[in-house]
Amino acid sequence: IELLFLFKLKKKMGYRIQDILSFLDQLAPPAYQESYDNATLICGDRNWPLTGVICTLDCTEAVVEEAIQQGANLIVAHHPMIFGGVKQITPNDGTGQLIIKSIQNNISIYAIHTNLDNMLDGVNGKMAAMLGLSKCSVLLPKPGILKKLITFIPEAQVEQVRNALFLAGAGQIGQYSECSFSSSGQGTFKAGADTTPFVGSEGVRHTEKEVKLEMIYPGYLEAALLMALKNSHPYEEVAYDLMALGNTYKGLGAGIIGELATPMMADQFLRQLAEVFKTPVVRHTTLLSQPIQKVALCGGAGSFLIET
Repeated sequence: IELLFLFKLKKKMGYRIQDILSFLDQLAPPAYQESYDNATLICGDRNWPLTGVICTLDCTEAVVEEAIQQGANLIVAHHPMIFGGVKQITPNDGTGQLIIKSIQNNISIYAIHTNLDNMLDGVNGKMAAMLGLSKCSVLLPKPGILKKLITFIPEAQVEQVRNALFLAGAGQIGQYSECSFSSSGQGTFKAGADTTPFVGSEGVRHTEKEVKLEMIYPGYLEAALLMALKNSHPYEEVAYDLMALGNTYKGLGAGIIGELATPMMADQFLRQLAEVFKTPVVRHTTLLSQPIQKVALCGGAGSFLIET
């Protein structure tokens, strides 16, 4: 069964496809997808009025037909129909047929794939919850996500800038929010011609008591943070540094590892797997004779995680 659920919205509510996509982009930012992936709007128009949403694992002909019959013009699929470059879209292949049919019927198709897999509370998190795992953490945290913003603010305006940056999403470290570090010092500048300095005078070097403010943030938020910084900062020219960090982002990455509340033998655990995921077959290696308590899982092939 490929159709997971259908949710029809009344046209009078005035939703547009963009409203759904904006929510999904916040839930699992496209910047978190793997390099080979294509989690994005595959076809259609974000600005179309929304008439209904179908969610599915794969966008197949049956799903497109269901959307047409139900009057739903947005399909949200886990797997993208297109991964690599496409040189032609014709009815001579399955993907081309689906894209043509979707466009002809004003249906948008959106994929939310490895970006959703990589979230701690995404696909893997749901699987872990179904198995009753606790103390869950990402098995292989994703590097190269975190950055640091450093800026310099007059003492009296520090809190307004700090709060604006927090509101824009900066300062999250694990389960802790509103994390920052500040230190006091003195800044100097000389305002040039045609400037309107917040403090000091044109053509005269000015020394101001300032606070150096530092915050960590995920890279995809950078544009929003810089906008919040410039809108809340009193200076005409805002001084800031952006630094890439080697820290891993513990809430993001491949797979999940967690613990069962009560250890169980391998055969008992396999029976639970079959029951929870409603599958008649579970493939496994030779069973060990020791109880299972710590479990690693991945909602995909996952072979690259075995060593970890």
